[in-house]
Amino acid sequence: MTHPFEIELETLLPASPDEVWAAIATGPGLDSWFMGRNELDPREGGTAAMEIGGHREAAVITGYEPGKRLATRTATAEDGRFMAFEYLIEGRDGAATSLRVVHSGLLGDDWEDEYDALRRGWPFHLHTLGEYLAHFRGRTGTPVFAVASVPGRPAGGLREALARALGLPLPPAVGARPSAGPAGLPPLDGEVVWADDERFGLRTADGLYTFHHSAGLVLMFHHLFGPHPEGAEAAWQQWLTGLLA
Repeated sequence: MTHPFEIELETLLPASPDEVWAAIATGPGLDSWFMGRNELDPREGGTAAMEIGGHREAAVITGYEPGKRLATRTATAEDGRFMAFEYLIEGRDGAATSLRVVHSGLLGDDWEDEYDALRRGWPFHLHTLGEYLAHFRGRTGTPVFAVASVPGRPAGGLREALARALGLPLPPAVGARPSAGPAGLPPLDGEVVWADDERFGLRTADGLYTFHHSAGLVLMFHHLFGPHPEGAEAAWQQWLTGLLA
């Protein structure tokens, strides 16, 4: 049985409408703050696709008004499930832009858990978008993804392991500064800019780093700017796998 849902959020971003549009409606822009590797065919009827860990998800672009509105919708599954996204942009005084996001659709039998995860995740993603536009505007990030499945490990224990390995206090708090990272990569010289029960995010001079932890699973979504080793994704995966082995 499917269940309808809708999540609506609005945020004020430190950028022009054109800069916000480039961040939400182009593949390189999405790669710089959102999840996975993204492709977007810039037209109504085109395809918006995201690839994470070898899994590709696609949606049809149902609305495309440059600088104003982008809307997408996934195909309807056999059980009736689908997701639709609408992004509405409005310029404000003082070189700021309002972005309103509406995420709706139909969820399946586990709809309560799915809805709760989506509701908690969107504020973090919009915060990351704000960090990107405030500190890396005009630059293109390289997405880095790593995952480790550790059945039986509670979320709190995984958060503790990540924090200790990065030289962060427990629990990680906004403003805390890391002192460690993967061997062979530049040290993480930055600060925690987001922390909740499921994830924490770091910002350095050359990247945005996200560590998501739930029972039995850790995901990392990083966005690297400027010069960095080509083997960064492999280095982070090796670091994560070794840490949680």
